[in-house]
Amino acid sequence: MARFLARRLALAVGILLVLSFAIYGLLDVALDPLSDLRENPAPNRDEMIANRVRLLNLDLPWYQRYLMWLGDFVRGDFGLAWKTMQPVGSLVQSAVATSIQLIFAATIISILTGVTIGLISALRQYTSFDYVITFISFLLYSLPVFWVAVLLKQFFAIGVNDYIAAPTINWPAVIIASVVSGLFWAGALGGRRRKKLIVFGSAFGITLALLAALLLSGWVSNPQIGIVGIALGSVAAALAVTSLFAGINNRRALYAALTAAVVGAIVWWPLQWLFVLVEMNWLWMVGLLALAMVICAGIGWLYGGPDRNVSMRGAMIVGLFTSVLIFLDRVLQTWPQYYNASEINGRPIATLGAQTPGLNADFWMAQLDRATHLLLPTIALVLISFATYTRYERGAMLEVLNQDYIRTARAKGLSERVVIVRHALRNALMPLASVVPVDFITLIGGAVITETIFSWAGMGRLFIDSMNNQEVDPVMFYIMLTGALAMIANLIADFLYAIIDPRIRVNA
Repeated sequence: MARFLARRLALAVGILLVLSFAIYGLLDVALDPLSDLRENPAPNRDEMIANRVRLLNLDLPWYQRYLMWLGDFVRGDFGLAWKTMQPVGSLVQSAVATSIQLIFAATIISILTGVTIGLISALRQYTSFDYVITFISFLLYSLPVFWVAVLLKQFFAIGVNDYIAAPTINWPAVIIASVVSGLFWAGALGGRRRKKLIVFGSAFGITLALLAALLLSGWVSNPQIGIVGIALGSVAAALAVTSLFAGINNRRALYAALTAAVVGAIVWWPLQWLFVLVEMNWLWMVGLLALAMVICAGIGWLYGGPDRNVSMRGAMIVGLFTSVLIFLDRVLQTWPQYYNASEINGRPIATLGAQTPGLNADFWMAQLDRATHLLLPTIALVLISFATYTRYERGAMLEVLNQDYIRTARAKGLSERVVIVRHALRNALMPLASVVPVDFITLIGGAVITETIFSWAGMGRLFIDSMNNQEVDPVMFYIMLTGALAMIANLIADFLYAIIDPRIRVNA
């Protein structure tokens, strides 16, 4: 392993050196830092040109400037954005944080939804559900992201803000949403016609009742989860996780998951006092989450069962889900103050920037403000990425389901859940192991169009602005950072392959 890492590190350094040399030479041809001064009618133009030549060492050949830049870069001096006279390190630090903030939620949601829908589509091959999902996937994949982003700003943001200001119950829309929910679950679960009708009716009724309750109770004007929502959501998560990963007949795993759900609902009340008495930050959040995971792992260990790891894993997943619900509930408690703030002006769904300027917010309101700014760009990125992951997972799962070991597993009498979850899914995830890390790193490099439309000062915007300003140092740092991250992504993909497929070994 050490030899493998050393070899890959040496190869990465060599590639980055060649890349930096080539890019610096190309930038010397493409950029002209003196272009604005040549057109300047000021009487001291020659003096300004001389000062800039001296500042940027433009009197030296480009390869000598490259060696000077490389020496400074190795020593940790990343140069200067000479237009604003700001250090490149500080600019990139804020830009990377902004880009990660934008893409993290979008990537996680895209993977979870894309893999799930792709898996179900493969299991329902050549059914109406499969055809609809295939059509939607190709449709979303073909949509240009700038067009989706503009439509979201024009219709979704304006429409939702207007609706929040004067909410009304649109019963035809509620019924249509309930019908779509019924059709989705009937197609996803499949079965004979009688089963489909039962599933459709149940999903239709539950969706209709839930939407009617939310709208009639004024939830749109004052959204919240509350202890009842957390308890119901946690119990539902416990049942779903147990059914999927352990089987509902595994009583110890089921009891462990349900106990984790009950404990999570019980601690909701003391946590409300803690959130008031202690000034929260992300360090506190990470510590509380780690404590929750330890407690849930202990619950699973105490229940034990035929496979103690299954009970522990199920309890921890439920604990994570419950922790997220508690966090969201506390964030939504600040909605009235946030909505009535003068800086928000009754328009909470933001269309520009990463945060509201001048907003006097505590930790919780700051998270709500960040979420409202994340909503539209996240939806835009999810719609495009979701289609890609759906198609990848569907194709991979169909290939796996035709393998001999799947037929052998079924012939041995294993349940369909065990065949799909423990045998097929793990191998069907292998193509994504090489796609997801690269996609994530690519987005860190900058979702240029999305960041531009929504005015996010991320890596994409930094690159475009630096090119427009004829600034070499920020562009070079961007190239080096994204190149290094791309190599790290490929290294992570190699390790993921070794984790998913025990036949693969990572060595020299």
